[in-house]
Amino acid sequence: MRKQLEITILRSLFVVGIASFFNLIRKPPIKDWVIIFLLKSYIASIFDAIFVKKGYLKYPVNLFKVFDISVLFSYLIFPVTCIYFNQVTRNSSLLGILAKCLLFSAPSALAEHWLERKTNLIKYKKSWNSFYSFGTIACTFLMVRFLMIIIRKESRKQN
Repeated sequence: MRKQLEITILRSLFVVGIASFFNLIRKPPIKDWVIIFLLKSYIASIFDAIFVKKGYLKYPVNLFKVFDISVLFSYLIFPVTCIYFNQVTRNSSLLGILAKCLLFSAPSALAEHWLERKTNLIKYKKSWNSFYSFGTIACTFLMVRFLMIIIRKESRKQN
C-alpha cells in the first residue's frame, strides 16, 4: 500500500514536471531556458551520482529502476525549478539573485526533508542531512545562473 502511494507521488510529480516544462518554454528566450534545463540536468545528475555512489543518498523507490539516481528529480523537477529561478532572477542584482536563491532552495530542501522522513523515495545515509541538500541545491542554482551570465555575454559578443 505504501509503495503504491509512493509510486503515485512520483507519477504525479512527473506529470506536474512535464506540464511545467511546456509552460515554461513558451516564454522567450526559449534557447536560454533549454540551455538552463540541459545544464541543470547535467550538473544535478553528476552530483546525484557522486552522492549515491559515495553512499550519502539512496532512492529505494524509483520510477526508473535501472538508475541508482532519481531520474525524475535530476532530469525534470530540479531543471524545471532552475528555469523558474532563472526567469525570476533574469534582471536581478547580485543581492536579489542570492535572496531568490534562498527562496527557491529552502522549499526544495524542505520538500526533500519531508520526503525523506515520510516516504521511501529518498533516504539519507552516513552524515547526510537536509542542510547538505539545501547547500547543494543552492550552489547548483547559482552555478547555472552564473554560467548563463557567461553564455549570454559570449553570445552577445558573437552577434
